[in-house]
Amino acid sequence: MNLPNTLTIIRVLLIPVFVILIMDHSFGWALIAFAIAGITDGLDGLLARLTHQKTELGAFLDPIADKLLLISAYLTLAIVEVLPGWLSVIVITRDVIILLGILVIMLISHPPKIHPSFISKMTTTFQIMTVLLALMMDYDPLFKKLTSVSIYVTTILTILSGTHYIYMGIQILNQKKSTPLT
Repeated sequence: MNLPNTLTIIRVLLIPVFVILIMDHSFGWALIAFAIAGITDGLDGLLARLTHQKTELGAFLDPIADKLLLISAYLTLAIVEVLPGWLSVIVITRDVIILLGILVIMLISHPPKIHPSFISKMTTTFQIMTVLLALMMDYDPLFKKLTSVSIYVTTILTILSGTHYIYMGIQILNQKKSTPLT
């Protein structure tokens, strides 16, 4: 256990705190918890690279922590009707498709090298921005307008990214299928 992995675990432990704060409509505190989780996400990767402490556990745990945080955020914000339920369904469905795709590929062959595409990075950025804007809607009318725009951009990017991952998964499976068994 090293410092980068400890920061990732702190991010995971912040998830229930974040969810409880949203359920209690304490959006200011939820914003702070989400910001701290975001900072730990940036710090764990930076520290792992700078201190040469990249681990297999960290490579596995970090994306899971990110997915858990975003899924929890979208689900909870939909439950309290801050974000539309249909957006949560789209975001969560994309992540489930990605995780199931990786599982199928791992069961059929060896684990693939996963490198997020540009569209995937943009999707994650907008998903995070949408959560942040939604949590700040009550502070200024501009945030409410920006949240509306962000919802639709996030929707489009999430659908495009999900479609891209499905395409890539099919490509990987077709390559494995055409490779003769030795």
